[in-house]
Amino acid sequence: MKLKFIISLLIPAIYTYFKTKKTFHMLQQNWYNEGNRYLKWIFKNKKQVFVSLDILFLCFIIFNFIHLDSIWLMIFFIIFYMVFTLLYLKERKTEQSKLELKITARVKRLFTTQIILYLLPILWMYFNFREDDLNQYYLIIGAMIYLCYFVTFITSLINTPIEKLLSYRFKRKAQKKLKSMSNLKVIGITGSYGKTSSKNILSDVLNVKYNALPTPKNFNTPVGLTITINNYLDKFTDYFIAEMGAFKRGEVQYLCDFVHPTYGILTKIGTAHLESFGSQENIQKGKFELIESLPSDGIGILNGDDELQRNYHLKNNCKIVWIGIENADVDVRATNIKLSYTGTTFDCIFKGDKKKYKFETKLLGQANVYNILAAIALGKELGISIEQLQVGVKKVNPVEHRLELKKSGNINIIDDAYNSNPVGAKMALEVLKMMPGKRIVVTPGMIELGAKQQELNYEFGRQIADHVDEVILVGKKQTKDIYDGIISKKFDKKHIYVINDVKEAFPMMRSLADKETYVLLENDLPDIFNEK
Repeated sequence: MKLKFIISLLIPAIYTYFKTKKTFHMLQQNWYNEGNRYLKWIFKNKKQVFVSLDILFLCFIIFNFIHLDSIWLMIFFIIFYMVFTLLYLKERKTEQSKLELKITARVKRLFTTQIILYLLPILWMYFNFREDDLNQYYLIIGAMIYLCYFVTFITSLINTPIEKLLSYRFKRKAQKKLKSMSNLKVIGITGSYGKTSSKNILSDVLNVKYNALPTPKNFNTPVGLTITINNYLDKFTDYFIAEMGAFKRGEVQYLCDFVHPTYGILTKIGTAHLESFGSQENIQKGKFELIESLPSDGIGILNGDDELQRNYHLKNNCKIVWIGIENADVDVRATNIKLSYTGTTFDCIFKGDKKKYKFETKLLGQANVYNILAAIALGKELGISIEQLQVGVKKVNPVEHRLELKKSGNINIIDDAYNSNPVGAKMALEVLKMMPGKRIVVTPGMIELGAKQQELNYEFGRQIADHVDEVILVGKKQTKDIYDGIISKKFDKKHIYVINDVKEAFPMMRSLADKETYVLLENDLPDIFNEK
């Protein structure tokens, strides 16, 4: 019986493995519980965490204390989890996530610790096995499976001291490497949105003359910067471009104390991550930590059209270069902006220079004009000629999932799916409106906007009504405010489609498409945004 007991655990073990992978995925996407993000996600997504079929099984075990003998329980146990595993895997295939789980060294360490946590009670049961207690054993195992997300949380807590020690060692290694590269200059980029786009544009522009290394993809945390420095930075690098992300005050300052930037670019400040920052003022001060950290001979690039940047009282006496479109009183300004479905052209005016310089880019939208202006402004300060800047801007390629124009069959897709914000979403809709033919928007709405989320999504809905022909909303509950905003503009309900899974959007897009159709994917993706 003891051997049969162990064998009966094999199928539940397979199910637990896949479920644990999901928990690690969520832990990773929530920055390994920094700021209790993982715990908040758990209690925000109870349906995914507390699986109803798991509850049914636990109830069945309790029922068996009175009515069934253990052999039938064992058979049911195996069959139940065999079927449930298949159903679970089928459901996982339909999920859409922001990023896939990355099997890093840290994840491997977490897996090892979690396996040990699961094995300890099983080993205790094996060596203290009593057939009369079989129901209790299964109850314990069932509870561990049911509480898998919390087991992962405990695993993370156990591993925290190890991770902190390793992080300290890797950080010291990175700091030593930076110190040894005396000619290296660091450029920091932060803001509420546009950081990644601005970083990649700047890299392309600077590489016309210099060797610039940007942090890859969304590597904007202490760990991301450490990995980039240790693995990618070399003696040939002239400029290291460090994207700096933050969810609360002090995080940008921490990154600045780590890499010591000489130059800083502040993209637009908005309401992104308002929930974690707590207030608009905290966001403003948190982002300005970069500019305040620059040395006296450093240069900061600020947006003159951003009220939160203009009204900030800067204590640092470093050089500030202002960019803008609407505000004429700036150092570098874009005028005569012409947007089309093939790209953007504009004239660039430098303060004190009456001449206008024409720039062309494959990028779409006014938001990217601001990002390009920042690159032009800093590039000029670093000794790059106007002609070289023009070449660099022309070479810039769209960043993946950020107003990226691509084809899907006969449908033209404007992919702005990585991260949405009120300003960026509005600009994306304006890009869509310029396009010929039928215009469709697909969105699950915007998140992490704190108390303003309902208001901002409602306004987003009103903007959608003025720009599109068809609307596909992902998730009835999470898009309710958007739906209400659309309806408030007397938009025909027949052209609004609400679905539960983003994967349903693609066949629907094709069924709605005309000969010429443009679809905007405007998503601030939740960690898993299916709504069941």
